[in-house]
Amino acid sequence: MENRVLRYFLTVVSEGNISAAAQLLHVTQPTLSRQLKGLEEELDVTLFKRKGKHMTLTQEGRYLAEQAKNILNLVDATTSNLAKSHDMYGTVTIGLAESRAVISIAKAIKDVQQTYANTRFHIQSGNAQQVLEQLDNGLLDYGVIVEPINKVEYETLSLNDEDVWGVLTQKDGPLAQYESVTATQLVGLPLIVSAQQGTTRMLANKLGLDETSLDIVAQYNLLYNASLLVQEHVGHAVTLDGIINTTGTDLIFLPLKPQITSKLSVIWKRGKPLSTSAQFFLERLKLILSSDV
Repeated sequence: MENRVLRYFLTVVSEGNISAAAQLLHVTQPTLSRQLKGLEEELDVTLFKRKGKHMTLTQEGRYLAEQAKNILNLVDATTSNLAKSHDMYGTVTIGLAESRAVISIAKAIKDVQQTYANTRFHIQSGNAQQVLEQLDNGLLDYGVIVEPINKVEYETLSLNDEDVWGVLTQKDGPLAQYESVTATQLVGLPLIVSAQQGTTRMLANKLGLDETSLDIVAQYNLLYNASLLVQEHVGHAVTLDGIINTTGTDLIFLPLKPQITSKLSVIWKRGKPLSTSAQFFLERLKLILSSDV
């Protein structure tokens, strides 16, 4: 399965027919058809449903399209990182949780780019499950995740700051008169919680609640979208402080009582070789963390 053929395949997927894809790739239609046919024979699957000139993906085709994107992204990133490595070229890929503690990551990125201007960074936001999946597939150099998480397969580096858990709610809502939110006050409220596995259980345990006593009406992986649900009175978002700037809005953040905090960790796949630029980023980050203590 050659990279060139995978690029041909993805172009056909994007264009929806052989003719348009062939024109874009500057190859003849028969040549492109033969390449696709050869790919199907090599994999022993049917990749397209053909209806006239239009082509739609089969289930196997959809799976290959998703994997082909990952494969080619990895190939391109590897090629970029190897090219001119002595000049510190390349791209460092980082999957980030939402947190104020990410400021340390931003400082390290700035430090690297001031030293090696040709180093680039590709940032993806997501929850722990999404970040771990990308790490396991080799598509990220580093992940930044909110604890708790099982880190057996990963090297870790703790960030210095701790985030405070609380409730993002409406200024005119039933919680607005309080300075903090207790476990008793949470019971019976419509709640919007993080989709990260284990987070709700951790919070319930620390608050002394049965997880089933919480009325969870929605889950989120990025808080901005959850804040819009809060704004429309769908529910109250249980989240970390400082991610949403509530200044000038109809929303307020109230910490939980007793206080619950979480640390963030930078993680990377144990035993995975890192590019020179990725290693340099890690060195800069360690220096910044040690100087902030």
